[in-house]
Amino acid sequence: MRASLGVKALTAVAILALAGCGGNGQPSLMNLRSSTQGPDEFGIVPPKPLDMPEDLAALPEPTPGGVNRTDPTPLDDAVVALGGQPGAGSRIPAGDGALYTYASRFGVAGDIRATLAAEDLEYRRDNNGRVLERLLDVNVYYRAYRRQSLDQHAELAYWRARGLPTPSAPPPKPAE
Repeated sequence: MRASLGVKALTAVAILALAGCGGNGQPSLMNLRSSTQGPDEFGIVPPKPLDMPEDLAALPEPTPGGVNRTDPTPLDDAVVALGGQPGAGSRIPAGDGALYTYASRFGVAGDIRATLAAEDLEYRRDNNGRVLERLLDVNVYYRAYRRQSLDQHAELAYWRARGLPTPSAPPPKPAE
């Protein structure tokens, strides 16, 4: 009986020790990328619908392996949906010049993305959960960023109390 209990305890300790060896060194608070070899359901982009051009002579010569008019362009489509122009890159549209000037009045850091990524990685390493949360791969994203989140309903009440319009208000809280 004692040997059986000792073997079970030793097996449990071995399993827990092996479970703690996983990971790639970077904390993963939210898993936005699939870690499996299966298909990525977010990677499936349907083709654009076929349409008849006004002038068939205006169609380009077909190029084997090249692009065609119905190929999906999700990044360009997102830029258009947000009011931008595909291929504009970081060029500021003429209508947004005043907004850009005001927003950059205190200077613009050229490496802001790299700086923020490094600071966020450091913050996530400092807030990557307790021992059992890491051991059991519990998602601690919301708890880690709780102090930085905005209470949308309190903000809505704040601005409405001052008589300001709130046309894009968040939906009401569900009945608890």
